[in-house]
Amino acid sequence: MTLRPLERLEDADAINGVIAQTWGEQQLDREVIVALAASGNVPWGAYAGDEVVGFVLGWVGFDPVDGLHVHSHMLAALPERRHRGVGYALKLAQRAQALDQGIPVARWTFDPLVARNAWFNLVKLGATADRFYENFYGEMTDEINAGERTDRLVVRWDLEAMTPGVRPSEGFEVLGREGDDPERPRPSTVRSPTEGPALIRVPREYHELRAADRSLARTWREAVGSALRICLDAGLTVTGFTVDSGYVLT
Repeated sequence: MTLRPLERLEDADAINGVIAQTWGEQQLDREVIVALAASGNVPWGAYAGDEVVGFVLGWVGFDPVDGLHVHSHMLAALPERRHRGVGYALKLAQRAQALDQGIPVARWTFDPLVARNAWFNLVKLGATADRFYENFYGEMTDEINAGERTDRLVVRWDLEAMTPGVRPSEGFEVLGREGDDPERPRPSTVRSPTEGPALIRVPREYHELRAADRSLARTWREAVGSALRICLDAGLTVTGFTVDSGYVLT
């Protein structure tokens, strides 16, 4: 696999091919890719031979706290290439590009119910999350998000530090998992955080749970949203993720 910038008009077709296999039949306008590249926001592609098997794209934004930062909007790999380091390599390319431009921070959003994304963002990349927005994107129609309330955690990635996320398994459970079925657990009652690390458990495989029981999935979304609001309002920050699918807040 090699990494290359995606700057040409025809590169949009390759990006849209990965998008279609990730989110379904939606498209990025070809001129957007050219405009991003021309404005210094070059997307990056992961190639296996001549085939684009993954991509990352974002742009420079301004944040009231961080000032200039990279907003990393989309990251995806073809299904057969996932969990093989493609996404990690692409994020490092995006990081290198930002540091070359003198930008020390990247931000993006992700669904807090998706444990594998939480592990990637908070542990592997060593980012944190300091904001939570309910229904951030409103109603979406792609295959992953259709019919879901688009709750999002906002990641903050210190590009110069890249400190691994903390992974303690002990702490005060603001939200736990209950039930005899490990594939379809129920959320516990949400509690207010106390001293020490706070833990917010989520389902290990939310999309599988949602496919089996939509009502239970909605219950989880309400519970996780409530727990995150309580903790962040109390001044805590999401600093890690445990091996058994729980957010660590300190």
